[in-house]
Amino acid sequence: MVALHRPPGTNRSEAVAVANLLPLVGVVWLGWNAAALVTLYWFELGIAAFFAVVRGLFAGRPSDLDTDALVFGALASKPLALSIPRTGVRIHLSSVLSLVVVAPILGVTWFVLGGVVLGFVGADSLPSAALETVTIAVGVVLLSEAGTTVLDYFHRGGYREESAGTAVSGVFFRLATVLVGGILTVTVVAEAIGVDGDATATEAADPVAFGVPILVGVVLVKFAFDLAGLYGDRLAAIDESAGGPFGWSREPPTRDPVEDDLADADRRIRPSIAGRLFGEPVSPVEHPGPWYLSVVCLLVALLFALGRAWGIVLGLVAVAVAIPPVAVAIDSLVRYGAVEYRIDADGDAIVGYDRACGTALWRVEPWDEEGLRIERDRLDERLGTSTVAVELRDREVRLPRLPADEDGTDRVVDVFDRRPDRGSDR
Repeated sequence: MVALHRPPGTNRSEAVAVANLLPLVGVVWLGWNAAALVTLYWFELGIAAFFAVVRGLFAGRPSDLDTDALVFGALASKPLALSIPRTGVRIHLSSVLSLVVVAPILGVTWFVLGGVVLGFVGADSLPSAALETVTIAVGVVLLSEAGTTVLDYFHRGGYREESAGTAVSGVFFRLATVLVGGILTVTVVAEAIGVDGDATATEAADPVAFGVPILVGVVLVKFAFDLAGLYGDRLAAIDESAGGPFGWSREPPTRDPVEDDLADADRRIRPSIAGRLFGEPVSPVEHPGPWYLSVVCLLVALLFALGRAWGIVLGLVAVAVAIPPVAVAIDSLVRYGAVEYRIDADGDAIVGYDRACGTALWRVEPWDEEGLRIERDRLDERLGTSTVAVELRDREVRLPRLPADEDGTDRVVDVFDRRPDRGSDR
């Protein structure tokens, strides 16, 4: 069995202990009621989500995103990173893109969860004395999370082995634990109301109404879930030994550096201008997103047509028509606009280099390829270009819209030891 280990500095046992000791003290010795307990859990989740986003932003590994998606995938494929001066920390573009999706989900979930659970137990049932101690407890949780992030994640280098996805994934488990704690507390209050039909939620929230031991049980159940999340690396080891059916063992991706010794190469090929805008044909079946947006615009235009607002209708129709080609053009421009293909003087290797990122994207040598094709579609015929597809063992590298002459396609093909197959026109 291959065990997975958390990187040094990511032990969160102290933070988990603090987060669960405080509510236990509050319930047993400070007379906290259900409202106080749920309030602390809610703020704990918000703090955990905030620092999870911070850790995800500065994660040392790129996020594993779908690079085939239009525009979003093109950006995710770029190895761009902003270095923080005087530190080894960098902000990867893929991390930002991942958090653009995840952070709003966390924020909305946190807000809705608070409205539902706090609204049920009655936030106004929180006594002033308990409010003071809950506020102090929230401050302690905040300092604990901040200290864990600064010391373990940054100072001890835990960020080096994390991506935005793995850094944020833990907070979803904590969301589940807080949700369980909140549901248990709400259930207890509901049962208390059910015992005495005249009791209100505020009266039932008093721990005396249904006993301190029940609230202690809620705290302990939540603590058990936190422990399961804390020792998730053990679950990952079990998952990997079983073939990874649950996804716990998934490690953040790594982006191996590409050897680039062709900085002075005299042979540099770039896609044609039209090829940079329309590098690859895009199928509506495989990438329906822009067409969905067009349909939405047309439906909104139909509503305005019922009100005879023809100016707005024409504008929305124009937007609906423009969305697909503009999305394709932006995607292609991001993918291929700054890319050039460098060939060494001996023709023994070709390197795809992104001039905007200042990084080599890939390197192919003659013995790497297992298949070589030249494809042409109708746009290629009009532009006088062709697309070279190089099949490798684990992927396919495509060089779209190259000039179909000795200064383009022929130079690329000459790198390899055999003649290409001529693909059928598309």
